[in-house]
Amino acid sequence: MSVHAPEMPIEVDADTGVWTTDALPMLYVPRHFFVNNHMAIEEELGPERYAEILYQAGYKSAWHWCEKEAECHGISGDAVFEHYMKRLSQRGWGLFTIEQLDIPAGTAKVRLDHSAFVYQYGKVDRMVDYMFTGWFAGAMDQIAQSLGYPVRTVARQTQSGAQTGCDYGLFEVSPL
Repeated sequence: MSVHAPEMPIEVDADTGVWTTDALPMLYVPRHFFVNNHMAIEEELGPERYAEILYQAGYKSAWHWCEKEAECHGISGDAVFEHYMKRLSQRGWGLFTIEQLDIPAGTAKVRLDHSAFVYQYGKVDRMVDYMFTGWFAGAMDQIAQSLGYPVRTVARQTQSGAQTGCDYGLFEVSPL
């Protein structure tokens, strides 16, 4: 467990109570609180519609995060994507492992073990970690653009640890 223990500084502004890690303000909430809200919205909108909304929001957020973190740490290329997966893993979403990454080609495969969503949902025989999908395309596109590559991508989840017979999630990024 110590391999993924946070190595990131968390600063709390004494006047405002705002938590900051690296270059970005953060929120800290219990997993059950976040996932229960997620489940309530999914129940109201349906998983397909909610996944579409989260894809766009996640894409935009990942783009912003990668841009700010690259600047903050003076990193670029693969190092930004690797840093992003490390930080996601350190923040309790699950453990993200890059199985394949080729930024010029706009391709990646990311494995997700110990998903926060799977822990809350259990085995429900469907993909429940779709919130992450837009994050991978947003990160890939921001990094590619920063390096001058014209590629634009789309990401999709191909399996979830919540599905019968699957022990982990898998996401693939490919060019549009």
